[in-house]
Amino acid sequence: MAEASISVEQDQFVCSVCLDLLKDPVTIPCGHSYCMNCIAGYWNKKGQKNVYSCPQCRQTFSPRPALGKNTILAEMVEKLKKSKVQVAVPAGAGDVECDVCTGRKHKAVKSCLVCLESYCQTHFYRHEEFRSGNPHKVIDATGRLQQMICPQHEKKLELYCRTDQRCICHLCKKDEHKNHNTVAALTERKKKQKQLEQTKRNFQQRIQQREKDLKELREVVQNHKRSTQAEVEHSEKIFTEMIHSIERSRSEMTQLIRAREKTVVSRAEEFMVKLKQDIDDLRTKNREIEQLSHTEDHIHFLQSFRPFSAPPDLTNAVIITVNTRIFYDDVRKSVSVLKRTLEHFCKEVTGKISGRARYIEVLLSSEEEDEEEDEEDLQCNCHCLDPPQSRSHCPGNSENQGQNPNPPQPSCCPNTYSPDSPD
Repeated sequence: MAEASISVEQDQFVCSVCLDLLKDPVTIPCGHSYCMNCIAGYWNKKGQKNVYSCPQCRQTFSPRPALGKNTILAEMVEKLKKSKVQVAVPAGAGDVECDVCTGRKHKAVKSCLVCLESYCQTHFYRHEEFRSGNPHKVIDATGRLQQMICPQHEKKLELYCRTDQRCICHLCKKDEHKNHNTVAALTERKKKQKQLEQTKRNFQQRIQQREKDLKELREVVQNHKRSTQAEVEHSEKIFTEMIHSIERSRSEMTQLIRAREKTVVSRAEEFMVKLKQDIDDLRTKNREIEQLSHTEDHIHFLQSFRPFSAPPDLTNAVIITVNTRIFYDDVRKSVSVLKRTLEHFCKEVTGKISGRARYIEVLLSSEEEDEEEDEEDLQCNCHCLDPPQSRSHCPGNSENQGQNPNPPQPSCCPNTYSPDSPD
């Protein structure tokens, strides 16, 4: 009866707003108690038109009641804390419920592996007091207690059958597992714990190796990027200089053509002046011949007659025309040859650079284990972690090795890198 009264009193020490132990408890006019901050915050948020209500019974108050600390409740809460008895908290969604609570279930904090029950803080305290002479094995609250019971005999699973590789109870050992290799669950746990520790060490070693490989590969990539950027800048500089050189050659060629044009035009203009003078002289002589040929006075004709010189040769104009045409044809051909040569040279050099470019290739290599037993344990644990479908396609499967003469390396092997330069 004393324990029942304690349980009722403890429920009164829980704030219905925060569902925790009362802090600075206050009692409002309806008789319900809350944390001072909880009820003040509730009224600040829910109070409307100067009307305030109790979160539990919904009784309304107006004006807002003054809040004063309930010293008696505060002392009782402090004594409760000193007695190391904690108040049970109602179970929420996803929480393990107490198997002893009736009515409203509280959140379980511990599970007993002997009684196969979960307890809230209040009932766990009673359980520990009752079992103080013979303590039971308890763990943090778990919802897997039913999986620790034999579904056939409803007894605790305490043995392990190595033949069938499953947990059994004592009745199972006497029945269907009678002649099987069975050991205590703790014994099998220790054995598999050692295998698991070795597997863990193997994984840690491989993690360290992969981290080392990753670090080195990152350094290689960074060096490659820096080298690439330097080569790009160098190539840009060279091509810029080539462009400037071509621009200079173009300017020089233009000046050369213009100079040739100026020379030819100058000589042609001089020759044109001479031709014009010759034309004027020829026209003057032609008029004289015309007048003389029409005179009727024979004596005058004979006295005035004189031989006229022949017109000058015009081969210089033809030579200028031919030489100019030949010069421009040579220039055009030379520029075309220069263009084709430059394009061919660029393609040839670019092809050589592409063929000699360095690249990084990531290879897969297997690690040799120091002990064959450790490797088998590792493969066994890998099979336990992988579904059967994935194991059927594992590179280490003997059937797959028979079908593929060159089986790929296992994916669990570390990645290594090797720069390849076909220089």
